[in-house]
Amino acid sequence: MKKIIHNHRRHWLKQMQGLGLIALGFCLNPITAFAKKEEADEAIKKITGGASIREGKVTLTIPPLVENGNLVVLKVRVDSPMTANDYVKTIHVIAEGNPLPNIFTVYLSPRSGTANITTRVRLADSQKVWAIAQMSNGSFWQGSAETLVTLSACTEMV
Repeated sequence: MKKIIHNHRRHWLKQMQGLGLIALGFCLNPITAFAKKEEADEAIKKITGGASIREGKVTLTIPPLVENGNLVVLKVRVDSPMTANDYVKTIHVIAEGNPLPNIFTVYLSPRSGTANITTRVRLADSQKVWAIAQMSNGSFWQGSAETLVTLSACTEMV
């Protein structure tokens, strides 16, 4: 009787191992690693609460061709006087092709002086990137740029 139970357990472990490999293969599939446009749209809706977003005021500068997606220079400038009554509260950067579309958020105040940001980001693939600024009056403004990445980041295996 012991031998029957032992064989049953071994059979069950083999089945679980096979399912684990299938699940691992699905998780590591490069197609599933990239976000989809719908996920970026959902991230934007979450940021704005469904409010309308106007074009203008926001300038997003990113190289049109990037050799390596690990360190991509990104600049955002928002036209604002940055006074106590009229300033930029937040700047959100969304990348539609990254595993997590919301790359970062910057919080500003009138004491920031200007609404200019320069940083480096990782981009998983060629894609469109948006910068969305929320103003002190609650309005949202956006700018976007597209880039072609020849060597992807965010999905490399070590």
